[in-house]
Amino acid sequence: MDDRTRAAAAQALLDAYAGTPVPPLTETYPGMGVEDAYAVQHLQLEHWRAAGRVVRGHKVGLTARVMQRQLGVDQPDYGQLLDTMILGDGAALDPRAFLQPKAEPEIAFVLGRDLRGPGVTVVDAVRAVDHVLPALEIIDSRIADWRIGLADTIADNASSGAVVLGARPVRLADLDLRLTGCVLTVDGEIAATGAGGAVLGSPINALVWLANTVGPRGVTLEAGQVVIPGSLTAAQPIRPGGVVSAAFGGGLGTVTTRMEAVA
Repeated sequence: MDDRTRAAAAQALLDAYAGTPVPPLTETYPGMGVEDAYAVQHLQLEHWRAAGRVVRGHKVGLTARVMQRQLGVDQPDYGQLLDTMILGDGAALDPRAFLQPKAEPEIAFVLGRDLRGPGVTVVDAVRAVDHVLPALEIIDSRIADWRIGLADTIADNASSGAVVLGARPVRLADLDLRLTGCVLTVDGEIAATGAGGAVLGSPINALVWLANTVGPRGVTLEAGQVVIPGSLTAAQPIRPGGVVSAAFGGGLGTVTTRMEAVA
């Protein structure tokens, strides 16, 4: 893809936020590869920054095999978390802000020091984490009917929508991330269960992957930023009027959100 084509793809995604998803970019632009997709993502990031939005963190997506199978991809990806995306426990979601939302339970890292690859190890990543929080990521897609390939979701900011963070921080040393379990409920019914080991063997491995992947692109994971490493379960749809809650083991606690009903 040349610069003009990448710009057209980025604009198509930006326009889709108004309410109409677009066909898969990989169909419209058959030659789109992973590097093209990250370039398209970056063009949107430049647009948002110019509008005054600020990067408050990062997400790693597609780390669990169940999510890779669900969306038909075979490797992780990453996207940016903007200030307007990060919400507190119990926050109400505006249905007008989403096109095709789904909820995922995640263990969010809040960094206490900068982390930059390449060469980041698990020990480096553990030392960089100040605390963890229970989280619900609301993924969304500007691609019609979630018909995405890897390049589609990368270009679409890794299918980001919003992140709801729990209010009680927990020290990383007090958790076994790999064995921390989760029960995801939708409208009071159990929808899915999982554990941290579903995320690349441990969510900390996703943080290592992210630092070593974005570092060569000139990106530092900064102290104070939030990193969500990937879902412990398959994503579950959330509809207007719906309530989603994730209860985590190990003392991590619970986080809940609801989507406002359509008037």
